[in-house]
Amino acid sequence: MLNWHLAVSVLGGGAVGLGLFLLVREALPAAPALGPALRRLHQPPGLSRPGGAAGRDLDWLSGVARWLRPPHRQLALIGQTPEQYALSLVLSGLIGLASPALLSTALFIAGVRPPIVLPTVAALGFAFVTMLMAHRSVLVKAERARREFRQAVCAYLDLVALQLSAAHGPVQALERAAEVCDGWVFERVREALRMAQLQMHAPWDELRELAEKIGIPELGDVGAIMQSSGTEGAQVHESLRGRADSLRDQIRTDSLARAEAVTSRLDVPGALLVFVLVGFVIYPFMARI
Repeated sequence: MLNWHLAVSVLGGGAVGLGLFLLVREALPAAPALGPALRRLHQPPGLSRPGGAAGRDLDWLSGVARWLRPPHRQLALIGQTPEQYALSLVLSGLIGLASPALLSTALFIAGVRPPIVLPTVAALGFAFVTMLMAHRSVLVKAERARREFRQAVCAYLDLVALQLSAAHGPVQALERAAEVCDGWVFERVREALRMAQLQMHAPWDELRELAEKIGIPELGDVGAIMQSSGTEGAQVHESLRGRADSLRDQIRTDSLARAEAVTSRLDVPGALLVFVLVGFVIYPFMARI
């Protein structure tokens, strides 16, 4: 006969031993992984942004990410990888699939038995809606980050012009101007300049590469203007200030356009409210006829 007390004791001791082994293994310092460190060194300016999620090994989602065709520029701007984007869509779809199933289970316990077609169709519909919402959330975050990046580039243009006015060279002006301010935008710029220094590239080429990657052409304009200063020796103070002024005007125009769009959307509920009030006023007279 099997001794259950002995079996439980053996299993419990094994579990405790496994737990102690894992604790000791995690506490010991591990050798650094050279391959990921080299990949981080040679990749374009990073996908790091304050408040972003910690990096995870999501290589198994690469195939799913390629099938979903993620918006690469938007993801690079907000500091996400295609694998993280695919994971968010997959989790959102699973939540959408599970919600009708849980509701059907609750109805079944309550004594209500809906047809099997209804929860199936509802699960597919919820999954599609939740995945669409996750995709839309990425686009909204990217649009907000793009507006913030453009405003920071406008300040960066003025700072670079000031550094050039202080008799600094073009490369030094780019680096000193990026060190003045904090924030995730200037962190991305500083990282691009560090990568250019480590890889012995021209800093304006690295800035234009970053601008192409994240879809911010205004940052590429900084690189183009500074390239003329570094290679041709041109005086670009006025060019930088003029580009900053035109960018401010463009940002102001875009802000006014968004405000007008929001105002026009608010006119619809206001008109509906007027119709409702008119209906309340006219109904007593119509009821007496």
